[in-house]
Amino acid sequence: MTLLGRLLKNRRSGDADMAWHLPTLQGAEALTLSSRDFGDGAPMPARSAAKNVRGENVSPHLTWTAPPAGTAHLLLVMEDIDVPTPKPAVHCVALLDPACTELEPGALDARQPAAGVRVLRAGIGRGYHGPGPIKGHGPHRYVFQLFALAAPVDDSVGTTQVDRARPRALLSAITAPVLGRARLTGTYER
Repeated sequence: MTLLGRLLKNRRSGDADMAWHLPTLQGAEALTLSSRDFGDGAPMPARSAAKNVRGENVSPHLTWTAPPAGTAHLLLVMEDIDVPTPKPAVHCVALLDPACTELEPGALDARQPAAGVRVLRAGIGRGYHGPGPIKGHGPHRYVFQLFALAAPVDDSVGTTQVDRARPRALLSAITAPVLGRARLTGTYER
């Protein structure tokens, strides 16, 4: 696997196609997102990595400032922007109750999400999927993006229920104004 990582070293999706840059998710950077598990731009803890790379697949602690008045839903998206594919890999999508301002470790578990958390389909499956980059590919950036939406996310995206919608289709279909947003980047390397 190290050889494959080295061969693909210069192939990275980049940040141009991540949720942050979608026209439907533009808004003021009126929130602050942080974690007691890692700082912005710093390595994520090993326990947050995927199980296939000897992690525990436990979502990290996240906390944020209170969302602006009128927030109906918080949307949380985690993407790997260094994966060697045309677009970033979506590792987690969740809708959060606007009264929530913190997620403890493991809160994004697909089988037992925390109160106020509705985990949706990610690119890999439902719930949180921790870092698992190709060995030797170099550091990967995992961007946690939080959006305060002025209206609830509809229960359907076209003819598909929101719980089963593909992440890119869901993110592109959001029409609610974004009242505030923030992001936090963690890194992981094998």
